[in-house]
Amino acid sequence: MFANSAPIFRPTDLGHHHCRFCVSYNSFRQLQAKLASRGVLTAGIFTLVLLALLIVPVMLLAGTLVEGVQTLAAHFKDGTLLIPSPPESVKNWPIIGSPVNRLWGLASRDLAQALKSVAPQIKALVPDLFRASAEIGLTVLSILVAGALLANAQAAYEVTCSLAKRLFGGQGPEFQQLIGATIRSVTTGILGVAFIQSVLAGLGFLVAVLPGAGLWAVMFLIAAVLQVGVLILIPAVVYVFAVSTMTKAVIFLIWCVIVALVDNVLKPLLLGRGVGVPIVVVFVGAIGGFVALGIIGLFVGAIVLSVGYKLFLAWINEASLTNQEA
Repeated sequence: MFANSAPIFRPTDLGHHHCRFCVSYNSFRQLQAKLASRGVLTAGIFTLVLLALLIVPVMLLAGTLVEGVQTLAAHFKDGTLLIPSPPESVKNWPIIGSPVNRLWGLASRDLAQALKSVAPQIKALVPDLFRASAEIGLTVLSILVAGALLANAQAAYEVTCSLAKRLFGGQGPEFQQLIGATIRSVTTGILGVAFIQSVLAGLGFLVAVLPGAGLWAVMFLIAAVLQVGVLILIPAVVYVFAVSTMTKAVIFLIWCVIVALVDNVLKPLLLGRGVGVPIVVVFVGAIGGFVALGIIGLFVGAIVLSVGYKLFLAWINEASLTNQEA
């Protein structure tokens, strides 16, 4: 996954990277030119498009999730929600086989008792769900703020130039470009790939008629961002094999394998592209930041680690030059 890392910046590249950063919002400038240089209108269009890309999938997913929960609740209330017994092979799974077999077996015999046994874990997840909802609201707010900054893109750019020069001196343009490229890399390489995978996985859940397909898709999206989406696909495949025909189950298994492999194909192409640090630095920073701070941490963690990596290299190179001169 991390084989294709971007080259390290060299001081002689500063002018080139600085120019490339200046024109990194070409699509905005082209649309602005077509609208007779109406920056506010152009920024408003971009903001509405971004809000639509966020809100429309969330609304569709929420509708599917609510429908799935209502269906499960209705089946549970009238006693028609039946859980098949676990296959004999489940108990032989390494590490998790015994507890999964025990809980699955209990659910097949007495679903109410099984739900009671996992009630503490479910309650512990409730604050996380509220936190995730709050993060969606913060994301909407971030898009609105970004739209306001985009309407004054040139002024915002000049401020970031001054700030970068104040913090990093003569290397300010290099670090400014690094931060912008890191943000784009995380957006496309982690969030973009996770979203593509979740859409494909959600289609598979719907076609396979999994109960609560929306809930499965939400869990997969979160797991995909954390790079452990396969942990959601495995129980889904096991369930389909337990309740469906062999042909349908095998087709679903093949589809899940394709969904899992999409990550290995797209991530090396998108993550780290145009960033002057190795892919692994961006990846580790983004995942660590997400675990610590949520969605915003994806970008903060990647930026901090990328900048820290560049500063570390500069320190090493300076120490080497000092030793050579001595």
